[in-house]
Amino acid sequence: MSQGDTTIADIDRNLRDEAAEDPSLELPESEPTKKTQIIAIYGKGGIGKSFTLANLSHMMAEMGLRVLLIGCDPKSDTTSLLFGGRATPTIIETSTKKKLAGEEVKIGDVCFKRGGVYAMELGGPEVGRGCGGRGIIHGFELLEKLGFHDWDFDYVLLDFLGDVVCGGFGLPIARDMAQKVIIVGSNDLQSLYVANNVCSAVEYFRKLGGNVGVAGIVINKDDGTGEAQAFAREANIPILAAIPMDEELRRKSAAYQIVGTKAGPWGDMFEALARNVAEAPPLRPRPLSQDELLGLFSASETGADFELEPATDEDMRGKNTAPKKSLEVVYDDV
Repeated sequence: MSQGDTTIADIDRNLRDEAAEDPSLELPESEPTKKTQIIAIYGKGGIGKSFTLANLSHMMAEMGLRVLLIGCDPKSDTTSLLFGGRATPTIIETSTKKKLAGEEVKIGDVCFKRGGVYAMELGGPEVGRGCGGRGIIHGFELLEKLGFHDWDFDYVLLDFLGDVVCGGFGLPIARDMAQKVIIVGSNDLQSLYVANNVCSAVEYFRKLGGNVGVAGIVINKDDGTGEAQAFAREANIPILAAIPMDEELRRKSAAYQIVGTKAGPWGDMFEALARNVAEAPPLRPRPLSQDELLGLFSASETGADFELEPATDEDMRGKNTAPKKSLEVVYDDV
């Protein structure tokens, strides 16, 4: 093996070193222009953030607003609906290829537009070859070099994966990169668990002097059971929109068709969402405890009425259980 060869041990050591670093220390701290409202959208993977954001951004553009949509999910699928299923070159992948060729990344290499919406994907490392959160940091460093804070937009929408705790995905909250956070959730325990974690992160950094707040929750695939509405009430955040569980919406989304347009039957709903997103103030949420979160659901659905039974030493030893001689001194009665 030559000196330049990389061993499995080298890869493992590099990944461990990378994971141990604090990613929040490496992002440049320049501030966005005051005119631009930067909004970070969080939610459980698969809950419908990309569907919501593609249609929301399209409607905002129809309303005459300048909108930039940035996908910050390593899956790089935020913009797929907007571009009819087409995968766009990611910033990180393009930067790597250009660097190897001795070239600089240009806006036209990574940013594309449709219906007045400008959109791009940060991308991330290949599976098993790096930390997704650090990929986010690297992507924003490249955006800085491209002139991010000099761009002229009314709204910048950032799509972040919510069901992770990596520092890179928490940058908009931890570093006041965004003015406010919006959560996408549904009437299921896992998505509300993620929503509650986002509220906890916002509250944590508010206690440290941060300014980011939660503007509200978008309830996607609303089946009318009301758990997400109950969560919003308990967490003290408004409901920005309730997108119904509808077969037509599902089919159009699966076919990469935009429904956030005034020309369609869902236009009024997305226009109302756009106005709510623009006007909702950033609030300080009240995160729920685990028991409070489980209490939003029927005990038959969650097992919330389960009683904890402590294990014993005998349970753990199983067939190896044997009487142990006691060292206790027993005195005969006098």
